[in-house]
Amino acid sequence: MTDSVGKLEEEALKRKERLKNLKRKIEASNSGDNGQSTETIPKPVFRNYRPESEEIKECAIEEVKPTDVVSEISSQLEMMKAPIVIEEIDIANLAPRKPDWDLKRDVSGKLEKLERRTQKAIAELILDRLKSGQEDILQAVNVASATITSGKDDEE
Repeated sequence: MTDSVGKLEEEALKRKERLKNLKRKIEASNSGDNGQSTETIPKPVFRNYRPESEEIKECAIEEVKPTDVVSEISSQLEMMKAPIVIEEIDIANLAPRKPDWDLKRDVSGKLEKLERRTQKAIAELILDRLKSGQEDILQAVNVASATITSGKDDEE
């Protein structure tokens, strides 16, 4: 570990030394020869991206003329000046949602499961009562339907 730290420090010192030498060299070249540098600074190379081969020219997008751009912009500006007519307004999007809408959405799947289990439990209770012979069939069905409707009223 100490070898790697020592090596990194040595490389950093060498890099600093090279930068100092380069800086001195640039200052010396600028101060000598009346401010004109002896080294030539490379000029940036601008590339032309126009295709040279015929095959590529055919596939290339046609060049846009300045008049085309002006006419396109002016037509778009004219379209923006025209009033926007909304044909249909969706009232559901305009009305604010209740604060607990996301909770209801998240719990709806669980409630469906519970509803199925409740229906199954009610059916089992009715069968148990019928088997025991405590009540007649009509009364058991009426009790079950009353339980279901009262459960729906509670949900609303």
